[in-house]
Amino acid sequence: MNSGPKVLGRPFSRLLIASAIAATFPAHANDAAEIEKLKAQIQELDQRLRILDRKQEIVNDDVAAKQKAAAVVTASDKGFGIKSSDGQFEYRLRGLVHVDYRNFDGSAPADTIYDGFLARRIRPTFEGTVFGKYGFRFTPEFAESGDGTGTSGISQNRSRVIDAFVEARIDPSYSFRFGKFKPFVGLERLQSGSDIKFIERSYVSNNILPNRDFGLSLYGEALDKKLNYAVGYFNGVRDGGENFTSQDENNHKDFAARVFSTPFAGTDSALAGLGLGIAGTWSQDSNSNSLPSYKTPGQAYNFFAYTGARSNGRRERIAPQAYYYKGSLGIIAEYAAVKQDISNTAGTTTANVTNSAWQLATSYLLTGEDASFKGVKPYSPFKSGAEGGWGAFELVARYQENNIDRNAVTFANTTTGYALGAKTWGVGLNWYLNEASRFSLNVERTKFSDVRIGSVMKGDTENFAVARYQLAF
Repeated sequence: MNSGPKVLGRPFSRLLIASAIAATFPAHANDAAEIEKLKAQIQELDQRLRILDRKQEIVNDDVAAKQKAAAVVTASDKGFGIKSSDGQFEYRLRGLVHVDYRNFDGSAPADTIYDGFLARRIRPTFEGTVFGKYGFRFTPEFAESGDGTGTSGISQNRSRVIDAFVEARIDPSYSFRFGKFKPFVGLERLQSGSDIKFIERSYVSNNILPNRDFGLSLYGEALDKKLNYAVGYFNGVRDGGENFTSQDENNHKDFAARVFSTPFAGTDSALAGLGLGIAGTWSQDSNSNSLPSYKTPGQAYNFFAYTGARSNGRRERIAPQAYYYKGSLGIIAEYAAVKQDISNTAGTTTANVTNSAWQLATSYLLTGEDASFKGVKPYSPFKSGAEGGWGAFELVARYQENNIDRNAVTFANTTTGYALGAKTWGVGLNWYLNEASRFSLNVERTKFSDVRIGSVMKGDTENFAVARYQLAF
């Protein structure tokens, strides 16, 4: 970029000036008085050149400072934002919208569960960075909640805060996060809602491991980014739960830890896309009413719920997890178990129960794109017209189970009915028009075992079909 006129180099300028003066007074070259006069003129002109040089430096510095201070406005698949030219300060607006049509069939769905359209997620996200290393995120929710509260939790419209945290990214090897966020525990849970392959997450994520909680985490990466770790200290939530308030239910806290390794990443090995890890939480959750309910695949009602019971001791969760990506193929496998001491309200009857869930899910991109833990970027985004593409098409399939300990029957809600096991097969198709826009169709069939018929649980099968349009930016 041309920052203005440049002044000739000083030695060369002096030579030109001396030559011009000498040409003007050739007859007096040996006259001492004239020589002194010429020297004075040269010194005066040299001083003027120095002043011009300095003025030019000031102009150049001023232009550079203005360019450095100018804000940069951005608009991309990462959202809309504004940031400083040096990248030290940035503010972004992102969004996620999920609109579904859901259909329930089979012998199990209750009379209060209806087919229809649903705004599953409406989440604007405000996030940014200050001084390069310090960030924040704030994400409210304006759609129907999916927390399974009551007999038809999915239809409840309750605005709430999903994420609200600050973090200090001191170094890739250690960073801190404080506020409400996803604890670093579940593999599928750590996927963004825009990147999950199935429309609803698995039993592992929804029924066993924590969703979001208030707390503090230390996390980072090591061994050339091949090892990720996290430890955390949280208020603690029930299985599959989310902390909706800043006030804890009791004085006890949850400890969480996770390690995840991609040992062959960056190599030519066939195992380059392999990731393995294990996570867990530990707490002394006594004298609390924070016992969970376990949701059906459609998230519309609970197939098992406690009544007249409370936690009465330790709660321990363990979650081995893995994924594998090779070309267009993706596989994710996850298991989770929770062991908890419970009792009736009076404390006269106690039990130790272990409930568990696992899933095995696969995906395959028919259009040849590379599969990954993140989203899909179509080779040929959808466009109308002769030159338009068709986007990317992905087939998905999943098997999952959720099993309830028989010791929990003593505390089960027999009025609504219950089942002690759920086995679900599911298949689906994802059509990615581009990175931000996607249509999905899922069909899942669930067979419940050890069923106790009640006002909600009325049979042993649930057929769940759902179509979704997603817009994420």
